[in-house]
Amino acid sequence: MRVQTAEVELEVERIATTLQRGLSLEDLDGVLLAYSSHQSAADKVRVNFLLSKKVPEDVSAWQLQHGIATAVRPVIVPSNQQLGMLGRVCVPLLVRGFRVGYLWVQQDSVESTADGILDQLPLVRGEIDRLAALLLEGNTAESEHRRRRESTFLAACGGEAAAVGEVAEWRELHNTNPWQLAVILDQGPTHDSANDPQAGTLARRTAALQATVGAGQVLFSAGAPAHAVLLLTNAAGAPGHGGMLARYGDQLSKRTGLEATRLILGMGEPFPHLDGLGRAYAQALRAAQASAVDAQLGDVVDYRGIGAYQFLAEGGWKLTAARSVCFTELAEQDRNTELLPVLELLYDKNGSVQDVAAQLHLHRSSVYNRLARIRSIIGADPLSGQVRLELHLALKARRWSRRPRI
Repeated sequence: MRVQTAEVELEVERIATTLQRGLSLEDLDGVLLAYSSHQSAADKVRVNFLLSKKVPEDVSAWQLQHGIATAVRPVIVPSNQQLGMLGRVCVPLLVRGFRVGYLWVQQDSVESTADGILDQLPLVRGEIDRLAALLLEGNTAESEHRRRRESTFLAACGGEAAAVGEVAEWRELHNTNPWQLAVILDQGPTHDSANDPQAGTLARRTAALQATVGAGQVLFSAGAPAHAVLLLTNAAGAPGHGGMLARYGDQLSKRTGLEATRLILGMGEPFPHLDGLGRAYAQALRAAQASAVDAQLGDVVDYRGIGAYQFLAEGGWKLTAARSVCFTELAEQDRNTELLPVLELLYDKNGSVQDVAAQLHLHRSSVYNRLARIRSIIGADPLSGQVRLELHLALKARRWSRRPRI
């Protein structure tokens, strides 16, 4: 487990010094990560745990029986003479509502209750939060628990009814609707993860976790080989999304050693019920794909903002073969790629020759000359209603056919 060991151990010692109690830290799979040197009341269970580095099954069953797996606040686990176990308090370590590990605080042998521990815990709240943040960097992204949850979530995004039902049971999602689904797509060197999809998934899983710490609107995140998926509340709006995208890029670069040339956040339409998760995921993917081939849509793009790409994505047409007569004639004559870019930009700029000339660094007369050549090739006015619709749609269809396949 790639936990920042030295920092974690130091933080555990700080907490133990303040509490003057024995502590042990374990991950979600019951593996020992760190423990304090304070040993004033080491019982049989603690000694065996420190030696074996793994929680025994009988001890794990006793702990789980008291609800630690779903708790969001400290849980008192009473003593068990049969196990040789003093009472202790389990402090679930959570980041953004998701558990990253467990900190165990053992009672002294002379204490009959755990009240003393509960009274002390507020003194180390900041240190406990710091410890949770440190664990987020390592064992959370790679733990079996996290992988299972992400697998279930992605299956739900794929429309699997059983997975949707399981996600609906997650407590952290209750009373947080309506939701939005977002996809972060990275282009450039880090986008191609075909050679090692497992590494790509881990990099994006961890980058998404790190980039969204403190982002209250992000309820869950997951990593896939070539993109990350975020479940958001639909309450905060979009102002913070740009910053989150930048943080994701920084985190991804740290893990891959490469820099993405462009990051895109595609968002689906809000949905009030989790059975809409699959459609929202498809919309978010399509929004990201559309922006990948048409940068003018922006780096943060909603599905409703991609215009004609909605029709192209939903239609399921074989777009590489969908070429109208006028478009085919024009494409065949545009050998130097001078005509089609001018025409598409003219359509996108609402017919403003001045805007097209400024963006392409051309004189306005050059734009008019190219329009005249287009009229001559197709024998029609490219700015007239039906011809304009035909050519504009064909241009967007050609772009859509070049989208990244996810």
